[in-house]
Amino acid sequence: MSRQNVNDLLAFLAVARERSFTRAAARFGISQSALSHTIRQLEARLGVRLLTRTTRAVAPTEAGERLLQRIGPHFDQIEIEVDALNELREKPAGTIRLSAPDYAISSILWPKLKRFLPKYPDIKVELLLDNGLTDIVTERFDAGIRMGEQLAKDMISARIGPDFRFAVVGEESYFAEHPAPEKPQDLVQHNCINYRFPSSGALYVWEFEENGREIKIRVDGQLVFNNIFHVLDAALAGRGLGYVPEEMALPHIAKGRLARVLEGWLPYWDGYHLYYPSRRQSSPAFVALVDALRHRD
Repeated sequence: MSRQNVNDLLAFLAVARERSFTRAAARFGISQSALSHTIRQLEARLGVRLLTRTTRAVAPTEAGERLLQRIGPHFDQIEIEVDALNELREKPAGTIRLSAPDYAISSILWPKLKRFLPKYPDIKVELLLDNGLTDIVTERFDAGIRMGEQLAKDMISARIGPDFRFAVVGEESYFAEHPAPEKPQDLVQHNCINYRFPSSGALYVWEFEENGREIKIRVDGQLVFNNIFHVLDAALAGRGLGYVPEEMALPHIAKGRLARVLEGWLPYWDGYHLYYPSRRQSSPAFVALVDALRHRD
């Protein structure tokens, strides 16, 4: 098989899996028009249409889906075997792709990576912000970060952070006009800053606890974000009550910029874990990263 055919097939696999010329072109570092031209040339040589293109979506045709299922696993296996050659190197090397929420990146991953990366100059880490529940296998991530109770049972996991809890906070000007809630149910009378999950589109239901009994409150308000740092910014601006990780709010509470309410109603949650499929266990670079991220009491 010629090099051109191999490259064109890799281009097809990227578009078919991403369902997007934009995302596939970004992966290859080329323009969308160049990638589209490559696919058209491949279709012309094969004599069949591989992709159906509309203004909103890209999807494999019947022939394209067959090609994807037949050749995709072989190219995946080649990639795995090439990565395995890194085990023969004296120093761990390779690229590791991680999917993680914004708060986990800033509070756990980045502080540890700053110490890890200088020790392993041949390891590259790609961090992609993901506040949803992305399928890391389908999206070809090496590992993902989730809170303990969100982990899939068929994944291997390692704790990378301590248990933590959330805080309900508001700015002084907000409380000057609104009485502080005394129980979670009072929140339905308040202007609350909502958080929407990017993957499902659902609004986060604020979670509380009383004597071991779980209480969930659906709040309402003028603002909705899908980034927890924006929720905090809005609370600091006096635009309502925010439900954010406690560690994010504590510096502002200490300075008097925010006041917290309902503190006794908020439980601790199982902290962040790194999770991954078992096939990644053998990579020395991955093992070194997991060890560096692992939480130690």
